[in-house]
Amino acid sequence: QVQLVESGGGLVQAGGSLRLSCAASGRTFSGYTMGWFRQAPGQEREFVVVVSRSGGSTYAADSVKGRFTISRDNAKNTVYLQMNSLKPEDTAVYYCAARRSYSDYVGDLPADSVDYWGKGTLVTVSS
Repeated sequence: QVQLVESGGGLVQAGGSLRLSCAASGRTFSGYTMGWFRQAPGQEREFVVVVSRSGGSTYAADSVKGRFTISRDNAKNTVYLQMNSLKPEDTAVYYCAARRSYSDYVGDLPADSVDYWGKGTLVTVSS
């Protein structure tokens, strides 16, 4: 079993930056594809970005390409989300997600394929 704890959310002005962290408890962190999802008020949870087991490959939703960057540090059992050029429409609860994987390939990450979820951290972007 894996426990995921997000941190780093808060209130920022449009155009600003935030870095989210997700700390994982477990002995097999490097065996999981890691990703971030978000859920805005009144909306469904949506995929944001994913990183491969090694950290060598990433895939991002079109809405955040060029602005958000995911990375991981397997020695620290931690995954990060660097968010730049934030927009009011980025306002959401951001969730860390883990999926057991057997290759280093990444692409689309369906929400129903996720094995473990964090409880979320709120990001609010003001205009």
